Amino acid sequence: MKIAMMVRSYLPVPRPKDIVYANIDLTVDIAEGLSRRGHTVDVYAPIGSKLKRAGVVTCNLRPLATNLEEFRQLLFNTESLIHGIPQLWDNYMAYEMFNRALKAEYDVLHFDHPESAMLLAKSHQSIPVVYTLHDPIHQPHKEGFELFQTANQHYISISDNQRRDAPDLPYLRTIHHGIDTKLFGFSAKADNYLLYYGRIVPEKGVKEAIEVARKTHHRLLIIGPTYPDAMVYFDQYVKPNLDDQILYLGFVEREQMPKYIQKAKALLTPVQWEEPFGLTSIESMSCGTPVISFNRGAAPEIIQNGKTGFVVNTTAEMVEAVNNIKKIKRQDARDYTLANYSISSMVKNYESAFKEVISEQRITPRVVSRRLRRVPNILREASSKRQLQKVIKATKPRPKRR
Repeated sequence: MKIAMMVRSYLPVPRPKDIVYANIDLTVDIAEGLSRRGHTVDVYAPIGSKLKRAGVVTCNLRPLATNLEEFRQLLFNTESLIHGIPQLWDNYMAYEMFNRALKAEYDVLHFDHPESAMLLAKSHQSIPVVYTLHDPIHQPHKEGFELFQTANQHYISISDNQRRDAPDLPYLRTIHHGIDTKLFGFSAKADNYLLYYGRIVPEKGVKEAIEVARKTHHRLLIIGPTYPDAMVYFDQYVKPNLDDQILYLGFVEREQMPKYIQKAKALLTPVQWEEPFGLTSIESMSCGTPVISFNRGAAPEIIQNGKTGFVVNTTAEMVEAVNNIKKIKRQDARDYTLANYSISSMVKNYESAFKEVISEQRITPRVVSRRLRRVPNILREASSKRQLQKVIKATKPRPKRR
């Protein structure tokens, strides 16, 4: 297959080490994995991007952010956002991808942010387009997707729970994330501390993690970046609690995280929102560290309750789970991750999904139209099983006469 992929046109690939952007990490893993499997893959990203196996197309665009400070300025620069500067970068690069697909340079286009490509996809219905959805699908998103929906556009959900509020979108399949299980290596032994890592924002439940650590008399390591729009939360609920028991280590680069995860007694994820996936959970289980999560979002899909961690409903239940954490065998968490959340497994699922949409697109509109014309109008709205069988029979191609 010939595949083109894009996350953001204004951030280099791989991402700068001090920027947290899981979509880029995942796209790099998928692109490199598909390349290893013999496919031609181009990742569209700005000048300065470089991958080992997959190609990079820059369209001669400069990056708008190459470090965390520049990225923060971009995200919170009102003038830039009002004038849609980041969106213009994305639109330009997506336009180039569609142009090249029209010239048969690509069989399928893949985007992590549908808004970058939906208008082009609607106006180029001969080109198969796949979107991976990374955020909860709220009503405005659903309505926006439906405005531009055409038969050539398909969605990949990252958990079944993510589909809850928009079950009727044209989903291709659910594909769970995969991680580098060598980077997140196994540790059979743990120290006596709990771990929280991720963005320091209300929806991630840092305040609740601190409460659990206090009540179970455990040291808690908090790792993750802060953001200007969530500093009030940090100043109110995190900063006043910092002492010899509750430690904030700031931002730690992904490559350095395993040494903190591997020795943790458990990872706490008291999420306050419908989190579509939760990479930290599979990273932790890969290290053998059990995960204790609130029963929100994809947690029940990811964690085997009582086997690789605990899924609980309240802070009191999370306290109880910490006290029972010795019941979880760290090797079970590791084995479960190897079997379900490897990069190889994720890549194979994307390979299969791309093949499916390419195959479907090769049924030309002319063939479909010709078949539909042979269906009697009265049977097009078949309401019984017998009528449906007639419809199916009527739409089968007639054998050619010799």
